[in-house]
Amino acid sequence: MEAVSQAEWTSVEAYLEAEKCSDIRHEYIGGVLYAMAGASDEHIAICMNLAFALRNHLHGTACRVQITEGKARLRLAGEDIFYYPDVMVICDPRDKDRYFKRYPKVLIEGLSETTEAIDRREKFLSYRQIETLEEYVLVAQDKIEVTVFRRANHWQHEILTRPEQELKLLSLNFALHLKSVYESVKI
Repeated sequence: MEAVSQAEWTSVEAYLEAEKCSDIRHEYIGGVLYAMAGASDEHIAICMNLAFALRNHLHGTACRVQITEGKARLRLAGEDIFYYPDVMVICDPRDKDRYFKRYPKVLIEGLSETTEAIDRREKFLSYRQIETLEEYVLVAQDKIEVTVFRRANHWQHEILTRPEQELKLLSLNFALHLKSVYESVKI
């Protein structure tokens, strides 16, 4: 997804109200909106594969899975930030707002040429500040490559590149072979 800046400052309240009826999703960073472009078929398939597998695994628990339309809200250096993670797992009972979540346990971003640098640097640094975040996952769409960062491992990365390897989300007691992550994706 490609971000395009809107230079005008917007309040959090105006942003949240406008997003309810906008045809285009916008991320919000310190009052500035960034329009998000559409995703590729590969991106959509990967995110759906992960979200469905997680939803099935978490069925009957207090955890919920959101995909693409759910916003994560952060407050960093006195600025409000809203991102749209591709897949978000929320387990914290404090997360009651209908339009954004503050306490995700797992965040997953599908990488593209236009978003990879932001997902690997800006979002990674920002997301690490979320007190409840246990795992952050980056999934390439042009090759089999999944990068997992874990709070329990001091945010050191683990890179998976073979279809028989398993993506393990230890905080959720979840495992999924990469061949299932990439099901229906031609690489």
